[in-house]
Amino acid sequence: MKKTSIANCDLPSVVSQPTLSATAPCGSADHTLHRRLFLQGSLAGAASVASFQSLFSVPAFADSAKKRGKKCILLWLCGAPSQFETWDPKPGRPSSGPFGTIQTCLPGVRISELMPKCASILDKLAVVRSMSTEASEHFQGIDLLTRGEPPRPPFTRPILGSVLAQQLGQLDSPVPQFVLLDPCPEGNEFKSFKAANWAGWLGAEYGPVRVGGKYKIEDTELPAGLSDADHSDREAVRSFLSKKFENDHRSAAIGSYNAVYDRVKGLMKAAPLFDLQSLPVADREKYGPGTFGMHALLARHLIENGSTFVMVANGMPWDCHVLNHETHQMLVPELDRVVFHLIHDLEERGMLDDTLVLVMGEFGRTPWLNEARGRDHFPNAWSLAMAGCGIKKGVVYGATDENGMAVSENPVDQRRLFATIYTALGLDPYETYNLPDFPTFHRVEKEAAPIADLLA
Repeated sequence: MKKTSIANCDLPSVVSQPTLSATAPCGSADHTLHRRLFLQGSLAGAASVASFQSLFSVPAFADSAKKRGKKCILLWLCGAPSQFETWDPKPGRPSSGPFGTIQTCLPGVRISELMPKCASILDKLAVVRSMSTEASEHFQGIDLLTRGEPPRPPFTRPILGSVLAQQLGQLDSPVPQFVLLDPCPEGNEFKSFKAANWAGWLGAEYGPVRVGGKYKIEDTELPAGLSDADHSDREAVRSFLSKKFENDHRSAAIGSYNAVYDRVKGLMKAAPLFDLQSLPVADREKYGPGTFGMHALLARHLIENGSTFVMVANGMPWDCHVLNHETHQMLVPELDRVVFHLIHDLEERGMLDDTLVLVMGEFGRTPWLNEARGRDHFPNAWSLAMAGCGIKKGVVYGATDENGMAVSENPVDQRRLFATIYTALGLDPYETYNLPDFPTFHRVEKEAAPIADLLA
């Protein structure tokens, strides 16, 4: 079978990197030969914690949410935008920039003048102005705000998309249940989205299919001269040998290895969904021309056609340590346009009530400018927005003080945020993960209550 990881579909991202080895190493020649045949290269990463998979079957409380086909789109503003130039401006204060504010459709609520389209639909959104978290560096902030908890070695908590794929997804569907749309190659140290061990203890099949800057998956056709029958025969032989190896060596790694092959077969069938040229020109024009907008359009298309969770990352353009105002003058209007059209399109298609849309980064920006006229990292007080499934419309929750230095009303940390997200999607935020010989983990620790004022 032709390898689909070339171009922009990155199979090593599909396979979770290991935190534990499921089997003890064996030095026999037979074992070494099998490892070469089945675990060489990046697929060796499949030796993750798949052995715990059976502990996490979808419980009854998730059945109704799955039947309704609840979905989630996360617009991840990598690098972290400034709350002052978006959702929580401070006009006339020292922390304010050169931009004014604009009246929204909610009486008395104003946001940055750079967001006129969002101002017109704020009655469909919920804005949280009182996020307060602890991580002040990108990698830690990304982990915290995509998993809901800091790492707790030796286990890594699954990323939000993996949890939703496992709880709400249809794994027998050829359409990937968790898709990450990222314009930058994963190897780009400064621009690509970073998150190690995506699925954590859930196993490789709940990791993402990661697609890069091109708006389609290439190289998914069979090689010239290989018929469908020959391809099926080869797959049958591979499957037989894999099962024999698994039975002979009690290797949990092979379960993840087979999951990757199944993912590839699904991608071969679902590849046309990733081709944006098949969508109407009018759609591409209103979301584009930038990659962020085009990937948001693709997210809408994938959710409409069977994906459960799609995360749209956009490199690190929001990391505005230099020339903050100029950076936001370029980026915020695109964000404004994309959020407006995404919400409008989901509503028009009757999908908004069952699709949760999240718009956020890993923290906020400082109320002051540095010597390079930029804003630095600031987790103390920042903003995000959400809309759709299970979320009350037209809510502005929490507040910061007059200069945006601290939360003055209704602080929200990552735990309360994730409790709210899971509740909105119909999942029990306190479901337990019982890992052998380790303390019980909860999806969200029980002292963190969902935010009732945000829930429909």
